[in-house]
Amino acid sequence: MMPTIDFADTGRRTTRLGFGCSSIMGSMGRRESLQTLQWAFDAGVRHFDVAPAYGYGEAEGCLGEFLSQHREEVTVTTKFGIAPAKNPGLIGIARNLARPLIKAIPALKAKAQRAASVVAAVPAKRDLSIQKAQASLESSLRNLRVDRIDLFLLHDATAGEVRDSPLLGFLENAKQKGSIGAFGVGTDRGHASAILAESPAYARVVQREWSVFDGVEDIDTFKIHHRSLAGNRRRLERYLASEDIAKRWSAATGTDLRAPGVLGELMMRAALGTNPVGIVLFSSKDNAHIRSNALLAEPSAANAKAMELYRLVQAEADQIPTEFTV
Repeated sequence: MMPTIDFADTGRRTTRLGFGCSSIMGSMGRRESLQTLQWAFDAGVRHFDVAPAYGYGEAEGCLGEFLSQHREEVTVTTKFGIAPAKNPGLIGIARNLARPLIKAIPALKAKAQRAASVVAAVPAKRDLSIQKAQASLESSLRNLRVDRIDLFLLHDATAGEVRDSPLLGFLENAKQKGSIGAFGVGTDRGHASAILAESPAYARVVQREWSVFDGVEDIDTFKIHHRSLAGNRRRLERYLASEDIAKRWSAATGTDLRAPGVLGELMMRAALGTNPVGIVLFSSKDNAHIRSNALLAEPSAANAKAMELYRLVQAEADQIPTEFTV
């Protein structure tokens, strides 16, 4: 059984690793999406992270179908503030027609992802009124087929948006009524820090990206980290292309950092090691990768190697080129 933690102030426990559902119903159809969710569950994952905008507006509904079989066994995060794409049905048809072409011509995948990011982009001015938040919460409850959402996050929040906002009272009331278990913000590093400084009541839970290039924040809030690999692994791989650096770092960590899979494993273990009472999210469409990631939450001698890798990155971060990140 994967190690569990107290999940913020929800009164529930969940696993230290959570599964990010951003690709559900996006790059996969419904059958593949449900199978992927089941793979994560079978591997021991008991926390799932979704949003109304994921999967062109269809990810919550797909996760809801999955949850109908497992609700009491798992915890769920969803978000509000970014509306799902308009006409998701038409987008779904176009996606299904395009998928075989993208598989046949991999170079089209990046273009499709860029187009999708434009569709899901956060508008410059958005309606974060209590009425919109209430409508989003009710929609998510229906789509997820639940009567309570464990964690409700303001999606891509900025300090300016929550400053003097009436949303705090709405969120506290929803928690008191039992519609949500906890609330917080899911945003980038800079905005998260600003909200913590200016409006900490909104940041009782903070979900943001974290990698070995980031420091460990001493903040009194429940932390959920994601994107621990992404372009950061490629950045380190380029740095370790130097024979001298690779030998020195491999000797320090007691492992061959250029061996397949080793660097990614230690980066994920470092993410877990620096957030021992929080959650680290990952995502994959491959069953073998899901199972191998799930094992990273287990105690292991490799955890010390991961923390040594983290120390090395922090010590030499200024020397590691950044132009290779994406």
